[in-house]
Amino acid sequence: MKDGFIKAAAATPEIKVANCAHNAQAIITQIERAAQKGASLISFPELCITGYTCADLFLQRTLLDDAERALAEIACKTASLDIVSVVGLPVRCANALYNCAAVVYHGEIMGIVPKKNIPVYSEFYESRHFSPGEDAAEAVICGRKVELSPNLLFRCKSLPDFVLGVEVCEDLWVPSSPSNNLAENGATILVNLSASNETIGKPQYRRMLVQMQSAKLVCAYLFADAGFGESTTDLIFSGHDIIAENGVVLAESKRYETGIAYADIDLQRLGGERRRLTTFPSKHESKFKTVEFELPLKETKLTRTFSKNPFVPQSKSDIEQRCMEILTMQATGLKTRLLHTGIKNAVLGLSGGLDSTLALIVAVHAFDLLKLERKNITAVTMPCFGTTKRTKSNAQLLAEAYGVSFREVDISETVKRHFSDIGHDGHTLDVTFENAQARERTQVLMDIANMENALVIGTGDLSELALGWATYNGDHMSMYAVNASVPKTLVRYITQYEAHKSAAPLKKVLLDILDTPVSPELLPPQDGVISQKTEELVGPYDLHDFFLYYYMRFGFTPSKIYRLAKEAFEGEFEPEEIKKWLVVFLRRFFSQQFKRSCLPDGPKVGSVTLSPRGDLRMPSDADVSAWIRELEESMG
Repeated sequence: MKDGFIKAAAATPEIKVANCAHNAQAIITQIERAAQKGASLISFPELCITGYTCADLFLQRTLLDDAERALAEIACKTASLDIVSVVGLPVRCANALYNCAAVVYHGEIMGIVPKKNIPVYSEFYESRHFSPGEDAAEAVICGRKVELSPNLLFRCKSLPDFVLGVEVCEDLWVPSSPSNNLAENGATILVNLSASNETIGKPQYRRMLVQMQSAKLVCAYLFADAGFGESTTDLIFSGHDIIAENGVVLAESKRYETGIAYADIDLQRLGGERRRLTTFPSKHESKFKTVEFELPLKETKLTRTFSKNPFVPQSKSDIEQRCMEILTMQATGLKTRLLHTGIKNAVLGLSGGLDSTLALIVAVHAFDLLKLERKNITAVTMPCFGTTKRTKSNAQLLAEAYGVSFREVDISETVKRHFSDIGHDGHTLDVTFENAQARERTQVLMDIANMENALVIGTGDLSELALGWATYNGDHMSMYAVNASVPKTLVRYITQYEAHKSAAPLKKVLLDILDTPVSPELLPPQDGVISQKTEELVGPYDLHDFFLYYYMRFGFTPSKIYRLAKEAFEGEFEPEEIKKWLVVFLRRFFSQQFKRSCLPDGPKVGSVTLSPRGDLRMPSDADVSAWIRELEESMG
C-alpha cells in the first residue's frame, strides 16, 4: 500500500445452487488465497452465497436462514485476515427481501448495500422476489443490527484515498447508476456484484460499460461475475471478472473458468486526476454515511507493469495510429496558422538531426493540405564548427527527396567575427562557444523569413523543453513550434512511421537520420564523427520522458517516480543511475522554467505539454529543494 497502491481482486467461486454451506467454504477459500497474494479487497458475484438462480427458493425461510449462517461463517473464518470482502446474499428487512452485498472485515459486517434497480425484462424477473433498496434501514443479521442502505461508503482511516462504494449488477446498466453519486461523494473504488449471463456480443458490451464507468467516474471499478455452478435451466454464466482503472482494463478473467483476477490499483493516481479535473463533482450529501475501518499498511508487491515509454502505445497498430494522428494534428495546426496569417512560405533550420527532420515532415504535410508548392518551404542548413559530413549530407538529401527549396548558409566566419567583437578567443569550448552558434542560426532564419515573407518553423521538442536543453533566444525561439508538445521518444516513432511508408530515396535518408546520435553539434567533431552526444550530457531520453510523464500527468512524488522507473527499467539501468538522472531532471526542470515562460505558440497533441498558456503555469523562481528532499528521505 506504499505509494497509494492497493491490490484488489474480483473472484468467481465454484458454487452449488442453494447449498450455502458449500458456497461459504468456496468463498472463504478464495478470500484466504487472495489475502496470501497480498490483496486488501476482494469482491464476489451477486447472490453468491445462495446462487443467483435460486428463483422461488428465495421465498423459502430455510434458504434465507442458511444464507445468514453462511455469512456468519465467512465473517468468523476470515476475521484474522487483513482483507475487506464483499459478498452477495438475500437479506430480510421488515416486510421485504433485498438482493444485497455485505461488506465484511475482521469478523464484522460493516454494512449491507441493497440493489437499487431490479430488472424485470427478458429473462430477468427479480421483482418476483426482491424489493428495490431505495432507503436506509436497519437489518438484523447474524444476531446483530447492521445498517442496510444504498448510500454507504467505507473509508480506510490508514489510507484515506481508499473509499469503497458498492452497487449490484443492474445498477451499472441503468442511466443513473448509484456509483455516480457514490463517486461524487468520495468513493475511489467501486465494486459491482453481478450475475450477468452470456449472450452473443454481451461480453464486449459489458467490458465497455465497466471501462467507461471507471473513466467517467475517475475510479477503479471491480466487476465480479457469476459463473460455474449457477443453474443452466435457461441461462449460461461465464464468470467474466473485470478490473478497470480510469478507463483502462487492468485485469480480466478468462470466461468460462473460475478463479480470481488481481490488479494493483493506484489510489494516488486517481486522487491526483480528480483534483486536476476541477469539473469533477465533489459532494458531501448528508444522506451518505461513511463507515470507517483500519487496514494495516503493508508493502504491495506490484504485479502491474509500467511501460518504459509511457508516451508510446504498446501495440504496433496503435503506434501507427498514434503517429498518424499526431502528425495530422501538427500539420493541421501549422496549416491553420498559415491561413490565419495569410503567409504562404515557411523557413526552417534543417540540421540533419531528428527534430528538424520531423519539423520538415510536418511542414510538407501542411503545405500538401493547403495545396501549396513544396518549393515554398525553404530548408536552411547552417554548418559551423560541430557540423559533420553525415548530418550536412542528410539535410540536403532530405530536402531534395521532399522537393523543398534548400539553402546552405555557412555561419563559421560570422560566428568567428562575433567572437572577436565580444572578446572571446574562439578556442575555449564554453557555453558562449556553443550558444553563439545557435543564436546566429536563429538570426539567419528570422532574416530569411523576413526576406521571403515566411513563417519560421520551430524544431525543438517537449523533452528538450522539460530539460531546458535549448539556447535562450536561439533555437528556443521561432514563429510556430510544431514539435513543442511531442516528446523525444515519440519524435523517433513518428519519423520512423514516415520512413516506413515512404519510398526510396526518402526512406533511406530518414532511416539514416534515425540512426544518427542525438546532438546539437555545437562542439568540433572527433575524426569526423559527432563528439557531443546529448544523452551523455543530460541523460537518456527514455528515462527523462518517463520522469516527465509521471511528474506532469499525475503529479507523482519523486520517490514514487523512482520506484516505478526501477520497475520499468529493471536490467537496463541500475537504481543509482536512475536516481542520478532523476535528480538531474528535477533540477533542470525547475531551473529552466524561465525558458518555457516565453515559448512561441505550438499545437498541443497529448495530455502532457509545457505551454505557459495552458498546461504549466509555474513560477520561474520556484525552488526544487522539497522535491529533492522527498526523494532522499524516501531512500533512508
